[in-house]
Amino acid sequence: MTINRRDFLKKTGLGLGGLLVQPDIRKLSLSSEGSIGNAGMLFDASKCVGCTECQVACKLRLNSLNPEEDISEYDLNPRDLSAYTWSLIKLYKDETDDSRSSFVKVQCMHCLHPACVSVCPVGALTKSESGSVLYDDKKCFGCRYCMAACPFDIPKYQWDKVFPLIQKCDFCADRQEAGLQPACSSVCPTGALLFGKREELLEIARERIKNDSRYVDHIYGEHEVGGTAQLYISHVPFELLGFQALSAVSLAGLTWPWMAAVPGIAVVVTSLMSGIYWFTKKRIQVQEEKKEE
Repeated sequence: MTINRRDFLKKTGLGLGGLLVQPDIRKLSLSSEGSIGNAGMLFDASKCVGCTECQVACKLRLNSLNPEEDISEYDLNPRDLSAYTWSLIKLYKDETDDSRSSFVKVQCMHCLHPACVSVCPVGALTKSESGSVLYDDKKCFGCRYCMAACPFDIPKYQWDKVFPLIQKCDFCADRQEAGLQPACSSVCPTGALLFGKREELLEIARERIKNDSRYVDHIYGEHEVGGTAQLYISHVPFELLGFQALSAVSLAGLTWPWMAAVPGIAVVVTSLMSGIYWFTKKRIQVQEEKKEE
């Protein structure tokens, strides 16, 4: 099989066109710059009694989202988040001082500028206007870049499936659209979970910290990685509750230049390999013609 210059240019052009017609990664990752969503949730660790009502409510909703599966058998006593546990109450126990013991809720932080969205090459993860970070399983092809990029280790994989999907909390986007609050906050009996506008929740958090010396003078999620919709205040140091010390730098801003370079690199590599192929085939063709002579 030989290829002439016209065919080479035609096929190369089609290849480059296919590479260029892909999701606008910068638009996907930073589309929330102008409107990062008003919704937020505040967790007050000092008020949580570990009843796990929020965890159960999330599990029931997860079951309703997957009626074809009986996922109730999974993770009845989960130790960590999984594809079938999107919200979890954990306990930090201080053996020497009970007043420093605390329950803490773990779930997707719904970053204002999410790293998972910025690294997804097909747009399977998006930041909604309301603030939720949403996942579209019809677009996902299982690269798991989002799992590697998330600073909070939130996205989980369905390792037990033949065709696995990424799973994580979606901030009850369907309930928010219907004018309802997330399932977890709707059942909290102590007010440890508050749902509302992020700016208003920040004011509530600041007021509580100001008026009660028990609190650590920090709102986790206010600035971390550019800010998150999920906010925390606590009477126990955050590092003891399992929270990492993160800078205020948006990870999406760091990952975008590298992801933006991928199409260009792909174009260069494709062009180079196509050129090598064309010259190799041309050389073979010339050698065959000489043999025939």
